[in-house]
Amino acid sequence: MSSNRKRLSLGGRIDREQPVEFTFDARKLAGYRGDTLASALLANGVTLVGRSFKYHRPRGIFSAGPEEPNALVTLGSAGRREPNLPAATLELAHGMVVESQNRWPSLAFDVQSVNGLLAPFLSAGFYYKTFMGPTRRAWMFYEHFIRKAAGLGRAGTGPDPDRYEVRHAFADVAIVGGGPAGLSAARAAAAAGARVALIEQDFLLGGQLLAEPSDSAAAAWLRQAKAELEDFETVALMKRTTAFGSYDGNVLGLVEQRDPTDPKPNGEARQTVTMLRARSIVFATGAIERPIVFSNNDRPGVMLASAARTYLNRFAVLPGKKIIVATTNDGAWRTAFDYAAAGAEVTVADLRAVPPAALAAEAARLGVVVRAATRIVDLHGGHAVRQVTLNGPEGQSSAACDLVCISGGWSPTVHLTSHLGSKPTYRDDIDGFVPGSFPAGRFGAGAMMGTYATADAIDDGHRAGTEAAASCGKSAPVPAPSKLDLDETATSSLREIPSVGRGKAFVDFQMDVTTGDIELAHREGYESVEHLKRYTTLGMGTDQGKTSNFPALAAMASLRGATIPETGATTFRPPYTPVAIGALAGRAIGHHFKPIRRTPMHDWHIANSAEMLEVGLWMRPYFYRQSGRNVNEAYVAEMRTVRQAAGLMDISTLGKIDVQGPDAAIFLDRVYANGFAKLAIGRARYGVMLRDDGIVFDDGTTTRLAENRFFMTTSTAKAADVLSRLEFLLDTAWPDLRVAVTSVSDEWAAMSVAGPNSRAILNAAFPALDVSEEALSHMGLLESEWEGRALRILRLSYSGERAYEVYVGATAGEQLWSRLLEAGRPFDLKPYGVEALGALRVEKGHVAGPEIDGRTTLDDLGLGRMAGKRSGFVGDVLRRRPALRAPNRQRLVGLECIEEGKRLRGGAILFLPDEKPHGHGRGRVTSVTFSPERGHYVGLALLAGDVAAEGSEVVAVYPMKAETVRARVVSPVFIDPQGERLHG
Repeated sequence: MSSNRKRLSLGGRIDREQPVEFTFDARKLAGYRGDTLASALLANGVTLVGRSFKYHRPRGIFSAGPEEPNALVTLGSAGRREPNLPAATLELAHGMVVESQNRWPSLAFDVQSVNGLLAPFLSAGFYYKTFMGPTRRAWMFYEHFIRKAAGLGRAGTGPDPDRYEVRHAFADVAIVGGGPAGLSAARAAAAAGARVALIEQDFLLGGQLLAEPSDSAAAAWLRQAKAELEDFETVALMKRTTAFGSYDGNVLGLVEQRDPTDPKPNGEARQTVTMLRARSIVFATGAIERPIVFSNNDRPGVMLASAARTYLNRFAVLPGKKIIVATTNDGAWRTAFDYAAAGAEVTVADLRAVPPAALAAEAARLGVVVRAATRIVDLHGGHAVRQVTLNGPEGQSSAACDLVCISGGWSPTVHLTSHLGSKPTYRDDIDGFVPGSFPAGRFGAGAMMGTYATADAIDDGHRAGTEAAASCGKSAPVPAPSKLDLDETATSSLREIPSVGRGKAFVDFQMDVTTGDIELAHREGYESVEHLKRYTTLGMGTDQGKTSNFPALAAMASLRGATIPETGATTFRPPYTPVAIGALAGRAIGHHFKPIRRTPMHDWHIANSAEMLEVGLWMRPYFYRQSGRNVNEAYVAEMRTVRQAAGLMDISTLGKIDVQGPDAAIFLDRVYANGFAKLAIGRARYGVMLRDDGIVFDDGTTTRLAENRFFMTTSTAKAADVLSRLEFLLDTAWPDLRVAVTSVSDEWAAMSVAGPNSRAILNAAFPALDVSEEALSHMGLLESEWEGRALRILRLSYSGERAYEVYVGATAGEQLWSRLLEAGRPFDLKPYGVEALGALRVEKGHVAGPEIDGRTTLDDLGLGRMAGKRSGFVGDVLRRRPALRAPNRQRLVGLECIEEGKRLRGGAILFLPDEKPHGHGRGRVTSVTFSPERGHYVGLALLAGDVAAEGSEVVAVYPMKAETVRARVVSPVFIDPQGERLHG
């Protein structure tokens, strides 16, 4: 196991009493509790951690936060394998298994690094220009290879054994960012009496204060601030939590990581997405340091100055001993001083001609070499930096080094404040963008607002927290904030203009976008920042260009001869950092992807050997094992029971809508293709609804309960759609109609008794009711009570047999179901499932979902006579289009299999006997069943009208199984075409 050879013996915020073992590319390494993966790798002397996206150049650790563009790794294995995670944000945990990515066969020797030699052919937009020929379909050939080469990490394909959660939370004041401004805002808001949620992506609070020495005044201030917040019962400290999106209604999308160091998580979710609704929000998201652009600036050993300081003071890691600090501002000098104090040999190359005198004096005291008006123009090294080329007043010179710290200024983190469309505003005094105007209930503080000095950020956070609490009506007296002055200097920075030598100078490290790519985009007319982004892929990686956006804008502005505001800024969209799909899904996976609905008789079905089937959101009996060993045996047996005796079917899943109002009949007359205005009270009618374009939308029955009240049933699949459609029409098309529609689907348990013995069974179950032909004829209604509950009996049939739909209150559903079975036992009544239900309706030629598939009209389904000469209903005008009445349009027919030992299959394509099977054929088989009455397979089909004559022969081709079956075109009604059974 490798030792921590670059770890300092003292200092840092790590626990040296708790060593942590982990592996990187199968190499066993060790760190300490409190490390990140990045700090542990640096402590072990690991400089090469990844390969770049396009050129596969060697890359090292560049930052200390989520802006990390280079050190992307894959965490875990098998189902827990998660790619493209920044090493700088991964909290080190015992047993952690990590792999580098985007390399083959190894990280040290990557074959695809040859892409660097092909760079002239792989410039920005190369795929738009290269993969266009020689034929129009050539892209289909190239795409396979391009996709194999694309991407970075490889996700796991096995089931994820971990659990994820989605929850909702509320707060008076949400504060995003746990740095000095955020901590000060939280303290002020809590003191004012507000319920506060403090959101921090790190596993420690403090932000940039964590980069201060652990024995400094900053560390003492941080301990005090944390203790004060922990004393407030109204403050929730949400560490390891990233705000990934800002949404309407002051909603924040958060993703929280489980503490990976907890050896016994007790069933905790690995990640939890929280939708936090706050009355006010304070954004204290800080700022991100900008890199400096020069040749080969992407090599391992080049690091942001703030990150280098973090690794030294927070993690006690000294990643280099001969250090070059290249800067355009004061901030990076603090890194130089801390490294010099740790024993490193440091040179500061400041682009400014005259650095501040106080900094120069401190540098002289610590032995730091200062080279003013000097920039890095090139860097040398392969898997680690060895030397830089400097250009200053005395010309070019070389300097040996093993770490290069760069700082090109700071960019306020305005991503979240931009998610709702607020455009950032450029401030010349800080040479950066800050949030534009805030809507009511939103506030900003600290470095995000351009307030970089720690003392000023604390005061700014205090102001924002107080104002945010006041906007919620919380205005208790708030004590003054605790002071912290770090003696930071804040003289103006100098915008760095890229100085490019022979090597590539990278602007976007993750997407391998160079200054040359930006120049090419400018030459080819892609001057808009949004065009630049898409042409070069700038900022389109997992880091969203957090370190590259501003340098790219500056480069394009320089090429255009424009100012930064004139050039503009890109649009930031959620998520701020990548969010795992598993976290977004939470528990909504598998059977929980959508809510499962169960009928009132569900428990009875389970207890009585029903094989259940998901039908939309509903769980319905597929078949009953008492009827057969498998579905093919069972459904045929259940069909015979219905045809010869009686069957009981749970139809509670049908949509049920109560339609009431003085204009209810007029409304239904417009909704249905067939008329309902003259329907008598106590009678039902089958109806069909059309879409606006004349295509059939849904079918069902509607019963008139009273002069102004109707009871509508819809198909199970379209129940919600029909209700939504009715509400839409009442709200938009006919707001003058006095009609109310309400779903009553869950109020009623429903069951169908079908078969020759159905009337006798109802007589036995309800001896006090008259269900004779005279009292309850076909399409009739009987309303009564059973056991003190409302009871409705409708005489309707979809099976072709005499049948009754029985409705009772949902809580009495199972009781009535059992009563019917008991009363029907002498009449051989048995339950049947949806497979038999579908087969029965096919035999009767009744259309359902496979035929009403969003492409068929009334005439296609043989239902045109229902509309007759009526007009004025939805879809009437467009259903008359000539194309929908063409003679060769597919229409409903029946099919009989005429080859012994073979079967028809749903989805088979129909051809004429002399035609070669090719393309879409003349039609398709929509529904199939074995018919016990016919003794062979029958089916419904949609067949071109010009070849659909009854008695003609077709060939049904099923490519999935390479089956070809001959069939005869017949009437779609296979049994009882005169309707004697259902009317008897």
